[in-house]
Amino acid sequence: MNIRERTEALEYEYLAPEAAKSREARRKRDGAECALRTRFQRDRDRILHSKSFRRLKHKTQVYIMAGDHYRTRMTHSLEVAQISRTIARGLRLNEDLVEAIALGHDVGHTPFGHAGESVMDELTGHFAHNEQSLRVVEFLEKGGRGLNLTYEVKDGIVNHTGPHLPKTLEGRIVRTADRIAYLTHDYDDSLRAGLLQDGDLPAAVYERFGRDTSSMITSMVADMIESSADLADIRQSDEVRETMDLFRSFMFEHIYLSDALAHERRQAGFMLRQLYAHFLEHPEELPQEFCQREERWGREQIVTDYVAGLTDSYAVQLFSEIFIPPVGRVIRYSR
Repeated sequence: MNIRERTEALEYEYLAPEAAKSREARRKRDGAECALRTRFQRDRDRILHSKSFRRLKHKTQVYIMAGDHYRTRMTHSLEVAQISRTIARGLRLNEDLVEAIALGHDVGHTPFGHAGESVMDELTGHFAHNEQSLRVVEFLEKGGRGLNLTYEVKDGIVNHTGPHLPKTLEGRIVRTADRIAYLTHDYDDSLRAGLLQDGDLPAAVYERFGRDTSSMITSMVADMIESSADLADIRQSDEVRETMDLFRSFMFEHIYLSDALAHERRQAGFMLRQLYAHFLEHPEELPQEFCQREERWGREQIVTDYVAGLTDSYAVQLFSEIFIPPVGRVIRYSR
């Protein structure tokens, strides 16, 4: 019995009967098994080592180019993974599966956070970052071969938001842990940015969750574990769910859609619109791997894939190179 087989056997001994078992996971393309890692562990590693995951370190969450101490898409994904693992451990569900889903859930997100997503939706007629995350791991990574993840991980990624629930309990953990993570860390970042002060949240949020982000996360995680103990589903108590909804509504009104950040949102939107239009007109300027996909996917799709995959900093650099005259820069012209 190798290490992977031993780990698979331990899952049946320790995990709850309702937990997803890595031995039963399936992929679109079969291949040789790893002697060390289960299928969900391999999925986690494939995501962690992917280019799309590395780009998340330069994609902002809410505050564009704000500073080193503000969250990025990468730190958000890591926070979601940790929260999800704590809940999964408390319920004896599969920690490796929740970690893989959490690390991969935002790899298709646009530059400039939800402002960028709204612009891409406007430009294309339909764009959802969860669907793009699935597209990234299924088709775009590894030079177009994709990561060949298990169906359980892909299901959790595409259904971490939107109208459909993930099929596994692990995927449903990530769906709620994502909300816990972004509400608490966006609140923390808003305090750091000076857009909110301690005491600004509705009184019910402080009364139910506490005043600091650590207490808030602990309160919501503990409630999920307690409310979901029978493993019939992943649930929250009515009181906690209502308080989270109040918290979320407040953040949308005062932060996500606030006038204070409107100028940054307009700047980001302007850049993405210009880049999208430019590459539609000049697809030959796209990287070769994207040009090669035009016959299969069409021009609009490859431009969407490219622009959506840009980091904030590279989008700004591209915009500058394409549209801003090189004042102050030494340009060497070839004959």
